[in-house]
Amino acid sequence: MSAPRANPDANPDPRLTPARGDLAAAHLRGLVAAKRYVEGDAARVLAGRAPLRAGPSETAGQASELLFGEQVTVYDRKDGWAWVQAAQDDYVGYVRDDALGAVVAPGHRIAALSTPLLPAPDMKRPALDLLPMNAKVAVLGHEGRFARIAPRGFVFADHLVPLTTHAPDYVAIAERFIGAPYIWGGKSFAGLDCSGLVQTALEAAGIAAPRDSDLQQAALGQALPVSPDLANLSRGDLVFWNGHVGILCDGARMVHANGHSMDVRIEDVREAAARIERSAGPIAAIKRLPLTAPQ
Repeated sequence: MSAPRANPDANPDPRLTPARGDLAAAHLRGLVAAKRYVEGDAARVLAGRAPLRAGPSETAGQASELLFGEQVTVYDRKDGWAWVQAAQDDYVGYVRDDALGAVVAPGHRIAALSTPLLPAPDMKRPALDLLPMNAKVAVLGHEGRFARIAPRGFVFADHLVPLTTHAPDYVAIAERFIGAPYIWGGKSFAGLDCSGLVQTALEAAGIAAPRDSDLQQAALGQALPVSPDLANLSRGDLVFWNGHVGILCDGARMVHANGHSMDVRIEDVREAAARIERSAGPIAAIKRLPLTAPQ
């Protein structure tokens, strides 16, 4: 599943455009200036979670998070870092090179919030890693209740679903993250930001979404009028502010990852809107999506 790709123009979005002064993707030749252009190599993420950073440094800000099995295009490797573009949402950044490996086409994804990657089909063995919801795996076989996956290890088979199987309700998926910490750039059980929660919940339901809230506002759903009393809200609606987004649980409550409480929680949407307006301005948009998964 891939989100709609950005169309390069005179002012391409740097978040979605693999271009630096010294290097750019070959398909951008003639669109952006660079000293050289490369095709890039496909790779997949082999770490449970891998920060996608704004620069090649552990101290650089986390722009997003790559999950086990995600495919990326690698355009440059240097000093232990890879400069990549994620296939799912086109996001560009730097990831540790040792978090990447060869491409093996996955057929399943993790449906639990997280599941341990074990060295053997034995729940008492120390976990090699934790694989988050929406991590994508290639199943090589089964031993008892466990599935052996590429390139190594075992996961509990009941935590897997085929990539073609979608959660029936993305709001219920978002609500499963209640209590998870707010972490800028995160999109896993270990921490999420507002748009990461939306993207994660929608992906589980089979709906492709961009990474950031402004891109989500532009790409997702049908716009609804923003009435002063917010009387038109329904379960599943996305409410956008400048730099923030939440998911309606019903006409009165919203689940969101937020920096006010530094976690994922449910709030009265009108009380939250009054507070958010003081820093981010009024509600910018309300978008409505199909609540049930696509077939």
